[in-house]
Amino acid sequence: MGLTAKASSESKFTPVPAGMHLARCYRIIDLGTQATEWQGQQKKSYKVMILWEVHGEDENGKALVTDRNEPMSISKNYTMSLGEMSRLRADLKAWRGRDFTQEELRGFQLKNVLGAWCMLNVVHAEGNDGKVYANVSTVNPVPSALRKAGLPEGVNPLTTFDLDNPDMALFDTFSNNLKAKIEASPEWKAKGSAAEQYQKQQNAEFLADMEEESIPF
Repeated sequence: MGLTAKASSESKFTPVPAGMHLARCYRIIDLGTQATEWQGQQKKSYKVMILWEVHGEDENGKALVTDRNEPMSISKNYTMSLGEMSRLRADLKAWRGRDFTQEELRGFQLKNVLGAWCMLNVVHAEGNDGKVYANVSTVNPVPSALRKAGLPEGVNPLTTFDLDNPDMALFDTFSNNLKAKIEASPEWKAKGSAAEQYQKQQNAEFLADMEEESIPF
């Protein structure tokens, strides 16, 4: 991770406005084990990123879309744990409107939230670089009145990136910073380079196509 990227003066990144927004979960990314620092101490924990597309308008009535007329998106990183004090459990509990059963706590498939709608409370904070960043503060269920009025159509395809079986085509769409974060994880390093991963996937798809062609009907 010896590469250093800097924002140019022409950067036009616009954070999601602060406030409560209707949003839809469209992607979950396995980040692997990441090193973090808390109160001066370093620790390692398994992380996952959840991404939402945001729908609605800002306080001036302008649609919350990018320059490409796509919904603005926002993400939040979590430690992959459903312990009593975990942020992931707290947010999922609030989002679902109920706590987890003992059976669910033994193994909950996070992909179950893909396509689910919620209300995100977004807050702004200034980073060390002086820029303003949008952060997800809370995740809440969509009010019944809003559901009855009708939810908009989702835009982004529902996708997951799993280090056990990485989708390299999806990986190629990630930002350089996100790629570097994933590549720094021991789980990624144990599987080899991105080029090797891609070649393995291409070989597997080729063999699968060959097998399908040999089936007469």
